[in-house]
Amino acid sequence: MIRKFKITPILFVGSIEASLSFWEARLGFTRTVELPAGNKLGFVILTHGDTEIMLQTRESVEGDLPELAGLAEPRGGIYIEVDDFRDLLQRLEGIQAVVPVRDTAYGMTEIVVREPGGNTIAFAGRTEVRGT
Repeated sequence: MIRKFKITPILFVGSIEASLSFWEARLGFTRTVELPAGNKLGFVILTHGDTEIMLQTRESVEGDLPELAGLAEPRGGIYIEVDDFRDLLQRLEGIQAVVPVRDTAYGMTEIVVREPGGNTIAFAGRTEVRGT
């Protein structure tokens, strides 16, 4: 019987280097694994506490898993809950929102942005934690 699932999103990007400033500098993720592809990065694993995310270039996917190459486009999104929404908003300053800050009927305050690779990232904080 399966007792635990660990889910790690993989975001397909044109350039990992272009996305690192968003994930590392703005959000505080740390690179734990990196695999080069020529003179660039082809794949990285980033962590922040117990949260893990992978970035892989579309070019790397084509070389590693050609059967997935046609699917390696920004088509989905991820939902990330944070414990300090105000701090998050400061970290996202200057990033254009796809969906501006909104309060939901299910008790969350959310903002949706695109990271530099074109993937949709929804960030949320519990409304009562934000203080509204």
